Amino acid sequence: MDPAHYFNAQPAVPDVRRPLAVVLEGRELALETSAGIFSPDGVDKGTAVLLEEAPDPAPEGALLDIGCGWGPITLTMALRSPGATVHAVDVNERSLSLTAANARRIGLPNVRTALPEAVPADIRFATIWSNPPIRIGKQALHELLLLWLPRLAVGGEAWLAVQKNLGADSLQRWLADELGGAYDVARAATSKGFRVLRVTRVAE
Repeated sequence: MDPAHYFNAQPAVPDVRRPLAVVLEGRELALETSAGIFSPDGVDKGTAVLLEEAPDPAPEGALLDIGCGWGPITLTMALRSPGATVHAVDVNERSLSLTAANARRIGLPNVRTALPEAVPADIRFATIWSNPPIRIGKQALHELLLLWLPRLAVGGEAWLAVQKNLGADSLQRWLADELGGAYDVARAATSKGFRVLRVTRVAE
């Protein structure tokens, strides 16, 4: 199936909701999914690596999931940090609907879903997690990351899972050059063909 559909606001394929059983944070969860989103049948490999390798997100404040899909990263952040507010963003409105519905299904009132432009501009994030959409192309990916990473609070961290053979190492170098001395960009882990990059904001 053409992956372009899950980068569209309104996927062309019908929205037929169906059950999705997954395990997150050691809990067996009965969620829902649909066609026209990223990885509709479960947790994809990159997201699984991120959830395994990233330390717990900040316990309070604002957290961010860039590209939420049906919600595996968002739900995990919300389960780990019930005292924080988790903002889930995606350009795909079906993804936002599914993430919101799945958060309600398992009783997570600390999740907020929104299109990128609807997130209040003054929010600064203590933690950002993402399995970013590499296949949207280099320029679009760079624009996406430069939209959100500068919104890290000082001391905040972003954790990104990027497939090694899709340019993880060059992305690490680009981020370090582009973000400059106010950020520390490092490779935190390598697992199952993915790099996990850590971006820490060290100064204003």
